[in-house]
Amino acid sequence: MLRLLSDLRAILVCTALVAVLILAVCVIRADTESTEDSGETHDTVVSEETDTSDSVSAATPEVPSEAEEGDAVIGQTLAASCSACHGADGNTTTPEYSNLAGQGEKYLFLQMKQIQTGDREIPLMAGQLTQMDDSDLRHIAAYYASLPGRIGQSKEEMLEEGGAIYRGGILEKKVAACSACHAPNGGGNMLAGFPRVSGQTVEYTIAQLKAYRAGERTTDEEYNGMMRDIAENLSDSEIEAVANYMTGLYWGRSSSP
Repeated sequence: MLRLLSDLRAILVCTALVAVLILAVCVIRADTESTEDSGETHDTVVSEETDTSDSVSAATPEVPSEAEEGDAVIGQTLAASCSACHGADGNTTTPEYSNLAGQGEKYLFLQMKQIQTGDREIPLMAGQLTQMDDSDLRHIAAYYASLPGRIGQSKEEMLEEGGAIYRGGILEKKVAACSACHAPNGGGNMLAGFPRVSGQTVEYTIAQLKAYRAGERTTDEEYNGMMRDIAENLSDSEIEAVANYMTGLYWGRSSSP
């Protein structure tokens, strides 16, 4: 009996020792796996942070430098030869030519660039801008933008029709109101590059609208052909009426009658 109890005690002790050993092995294995997992997670995080940094760096655009501003004083000297057609003060004495005084600086620069590259063909200006760089063109644009523009004299018999087209367009022809881009007072939108039409000569405006209508002038490419779309739906009499209305619009900033 005593021997039996002794054997049972020995078996229980052995079983307990085996259980302890098994538990110890499990703990060690769990610690090892935890350490390995932690190392993998750390590597992944570092990798993700590096990728994110590269991604942010690649997605961040370079900040463009500010456009060079023109100098009106320099521009006055450069524009000396322009006075023959556009007037000594930027207001022409020949109605077929445009008034440049008080015109938007951005618009003037873009038009001169297009004339220089041949995108806008004006035979009388051929060679006038050939030797000038962008800085020269900006100076000239700044000079004319600084001058006071004049207001023309509208013919009263066409004011009603011209005013209706300018302010409200022609709905049935899908002609947009001119004032949407050129402002109710004809001053244009200087930042967008939409020109001032107030005080522009009637003859010049008529010629430009007809050129847009015929597809001969395409300087509205940047604006999805907007002027061509509008002009192609205007008749000769409607073009004349709206041109007459615009010349008499009083802009108000540095303008004289």
